[in-house]
Amino acid sequence: MTFSPHTPEDRRAMLEAIGVEQVADLFAPIPERYRFPELHLPPRLSEPEAAAELAELAGRNLHADQAPIFLGAGSYHHYVPAVVQQILWRGEFYTAYTPYQPEVAQGTLQAIYEFQSLVCLLTGMEVANASLYDGATAFAEGCLHAVSLPRNRVKLLVAGTVHPHYRSVLRTYTRGLPVQVVDVPAPPTLRMTPEVLAEYVDEQTACIAVQYPNVFGRIEDIAAIAELAHRHGARLHVSVYPIALGLLKPPGELGADIVTGEGQSLGIPMSFGGPALGLFATRRELVRQVPGRLIGMTQDSEGKRGFVMVLQTREQHIRREKATSNICTNQGLMALAATVYLSALGAHGLRQVATLCYQKAHYLADRIAALDGWELVGEGPFFNEFAVRPPLPPEEVNARLLDHGIIGGCALGQLDERYRDLWLLCATELTTRAQIDRLVEVLATLA
Repeated sequence: MTFSPHTPEDRRAMLEAIGVEQVADLFAPIPERYRFPELHLPPRLSEPEAAAELAELAGRNLHADQAPIFLGAGSYHHYVPAVVQQILWRGEFYTAYTPYQPEVAQGTLQAIYEFQSLVCLLTGMEVANASLYDGATAFAEGCLHAVSLPRNRVKLLVAGTVHPHYRSVLRTYTRGLPVQVVDVPAPPTLRMTPEVLAEYVDEQTACIAVQYPNVFGRIEDIAAIAELAHRHGARLHVSVYPIALGLLKPPGELGADIVTGEGQSLGIPMSFGGPALGLFATRRELVRQVPGRLIGMTQDSEGKRGFVMVLQTREQHIRREKATSNICTNQGLMALAATVYLSALGAHGLRQVATLCYQKAHYLADRIAALDGWELVGEGPFFNEFAVRPPLPPEEVNARLLDHGIIGGCALGQLDERYRDLWLLCATELTTRAQIDRLVEVLATLA
């Protein structure tokens, strides 16, 4: 049923107010030949015909379930237990939007509360929000979180070992704001150190932002960088790959003040690039500057347990000048997927997944390092990704691998021109030894 909120009298009054006689006059600036162009559309299809055509188009893609994949760089091929999708299909959860009358949706609020609790456990932090859009926007919000504090500090130090896309989103977020973003160039070791950062930090620094592991897969000394930041009165912001926290010490225990991350690896398929899930956690003392929403647990007048939305820093709910973010929703369904995933695996299961990722990546690195003409690049420990300098351009390597039905790694020149000779490889728990051996066998023929 068509619904129009305006009566003919309403429309006439609006047209008179803007000085035109009819709606068609609004389109007068558009040349007439472009107003109603003839569209050469294909003939209509029946539903089965349309489904068959879409299936044929989809079949042209090569995806991770069809071929060995060694691509990471922000989106990872992890196993998603069947229980995750089964719970997501329940009708009461099948919406990504936070309800506007939240207290009548106790199941949704409890799911978000459990998500927040799990993120706190995973990161070692005290407060987590109801999620954000993705890792990149969460990273930008984390940096703004540091400068929103009333300390008159406007300088953000961002390690050059943070994913270039994350740094790009941060520059977009801060455009027009009285904030200075300083990119600290990555050293040749591809691992940021406190010594390098110390040349840039000063008393105007609001926070130092690093990635754990970094975009090259290397694990930086978070505790030492935290000590550097705190010595100058700055905060430490760490962007994490949550699967790695199954093995690595949580950044909250290493001195981080703000932790963000991409939660796609927690029960969410890669899906050709989205949707993703932004993780955000911080210290209790900073809770009033948290973007988005926080769900709390309480008791009703009869003493029964209940869940409520306890904090929102949206400009719709508080004075605009006090708002710390215009984030208007959380990734509810994706946050639920991460909650079910982490609950199903438990601490032991997550550690097992992380261990498999670590061991397979190191086996892969050892095999490639033994090839003539192939060089591992970077220093320090790594988790499940590492950079390689191949004997031919990385894009050509990927093209040659596709001929063998293998999805290769990330040509880092696509992210940053300075690294056009580097290739980033990744292994997860789904990578088999046979796939690694097959990859190395093909690489040996390319040099």
